Amino acid sequence: MVTAGTGRVEVASFVRAERVPQMADAEAVLKSLGASPKGVSYIGLVLNRRGLDRALATEVDEINFVVGASEGFNRANAGVSPDETMREIAAMLPEAKDAGRRTSVTVSVAFGCPYDGEVAESAVIALAGWATAAGADEIALGDTIGVAVPDQVERLIEGVRGVAQGPNLRCHFHDTRNTAAANAVAAYEAGVTVLDASVGGAGGCPFAPNATGNVATEDLLYLFERMGVTTGIDHDATIANGRWLGARLGKSLPSAVAKAGWWPVSSPLGGGAERSEAEGASE
Repeated sequence: MVTAGTGRVEVASFVRAERVPQMADAEAVLKSLGASPKGVSYIGLVLNRRGLDRALATEVDEINFVVGASEGFNRANAGVSPDETMREIAAMLPEAKDAGRRTSVTVSVAFGCPYDGEVAESAVIALAGWATAAGADEIALGDTIGVAVPDQVERLIEGVRGVAQGPNLRCHFHDTRNTAAANAVAAYEAGVTVLDASVGGAGGCPFAPNATGNVATEDLLYLFERMGVTTGIDHDATIANGRWLGARLGKSLPSAVAKAGWWPVSSPLGGGAERSEAEGASE
């Protein structure tokens, strides 16, 4: 994705391997990547003090701390209450910044929890205010289980802006219920210009039953570029990356654009569009 023009990539999660085996090799991943190329930032996800220590021992550029907005989810994910996690994050943020790392705080299950159901907007806003006071460079609102709808997105962004005017805002939408693209547009229209996405729509969450991956990167590229929004990311290369990943995983990934192809076709073979007989005959 870096060669396709993506400037920020979450490359590793510094979490307990016995709980999330898929993320067991964070240090090895960072070592194999080496220092990030100029203009690119590698992000590492951190849940606790041990995770921060591990992350700071690598060359990762950004530390993304995570706190669940609900009691049930945060205890399933981190083993403690949201307030306990946020107190620990508030203590760790200055250390990360002193080490020269950019910082973000993702408030997960900001729109709904698989254990507790509806999440009070006031709880999310309070956590965002706490993260702002602690010095976070960025705050992200995570729809971890894909239940958000556009008016809810707009309302929560407005509420968070009331307590977090300094940090940048980012949104993280899973496409579990096919609302992620609509939510992304709502966030953009509310002034959010950083959106998480995953190539092909791959992913999920081990602590969110039935959750699918983030909205597909290539689907968002198509949506916003057709809206006239310049992304700076090569959509053909992104589609190719998604197909490569699907092949490595041995399954078809959810991306609609990867299946249908780009439109209008940017090159005779661009976006994976099928060639006509005439094009094939010219080889």
